[in-house]
Amino acid sequence: MKIYRLLVLLIVLASLNACRHGHKKADGKSGETKLVQKVFYKKEHKHFKSVKQLTFGGDNAEAYWSYDDKKLVFQARNPRWNVSCDQIFVMNADQQLDSVHMPKMLSTGLGRTTCSYFLPGDTLVLYASTHLGDKACPPEPKKSKGHYVWPVYDTYDIFIADLNGKIVKQLTNEPGYDAEATVSPDGKKIVFTSTRSGDLELYTMNIDGTDVKQITDQLGYDGGAFFSPDSKKLVFRSSRPKTPEAIKKYKDLLAQGLVEPTDMEIYVCDADGSNLHQVTHLGGANWAPFFHPSGEKILFSSNHKTKSIPFNLYMVNLDGTGLEQITFDAVFDAFPMFSYDGKKLVFGSNRNNRGTHDTNLFLAEWKD
Repeated sequence: MKIYRLLVLLIVLASLNACRHGHKKADGKSGETKLVQKVFYKKEHKHFKSVKQLTFGGDNAEAYWSYDDKKLVFQARNPRWNVSCDQIFVMNADQQLDSVHMPKMLSTGLGRTTCSYFLPGDTLVLYASTHLGDKACPPEPKKSKGHYVWPVYDTYDIFIADLNGKIVKQLTNEPGYDAEATVSPDGKKIVFTSTRSGDLELYTMNIDGTDVKQITDQLGYDGGAFFSPDSKKLVFRSSRPKTPEAIKKYKDLLAQGLVEPTDMEIYVCDADGSNLHQVTHLGGANWAPFFHPSGEKILFSSNHKTKSIPFNLYMVNLDGTGLEQITFDAVFDAFPMFSYDGKKLVFGSNRNNRGTHDTNLFLAEWKD
């Protein structure tokens, strides 16, 4: 889920081949941005009735629906908003944001945040933040021996805030990384990733933070988990090192608060951790999975064809059969989430960014 620092490296590559199907025009008097609609690719017509661009500038990602499908909560950083480190924002789902006017911020503006999600009733959101560890943005890690790595900040904890940005509860208070939290459709459970066992494992807890249970227990980075529409299953992405060399490398990096995200596959299990099985065997980075409204398929992002750029959206059956490509970008598509009514899909993409490093949110009308 929820770890879009992969873009730090990939966006640089993506900018060399960025789509140029539209542009933003500046108003000479006000400096405001006029929004120009993106025309989507013909191949996408199979599942997309239309595509609407929602944001126009900065790094915007991990947008997730409110239960009534009327709002989106997402993380962003944008120098024009004076936001240099990921913070949490909320917007109407039918809204288009320009790059000048900042939407409503729900996080504190301190530290770095990730992985926001609405709670039942749509008056509260949860998100992870490092602000209790340090008010400043945590440093971005450098490559480890030439390899791209993700940070696993041990100051991340999970908080609940209201739509005015007031923190009303802290859900986690364990040493180490607690983040990547999402909520079950029935509103009863939260799944999240934690290092409290010494490895990056999945845990569930009640909506109030009680009854914490460990779900996975195999070596590797288990994260980005979402519940199935009936709240009975979990889908997630995982790196599962097998060779002695891979295991040593994983453990050495984790001891430094780092992971290497270039080799991940999609897994599914029951909500209690039973009946675990690997769905994809594609190689490369397969991540950001989300259940299709039927509960019988998974939408995810992958670069298995090239092991680099591009990343596109794919759909697959729970048993790994029926792989189907959904988007056909030359750049980066990820973080898909279906609306609760199953009619719309929101995702993040480098498409239509005029050769910049921008990542924007897009809204597609879905058809099977």
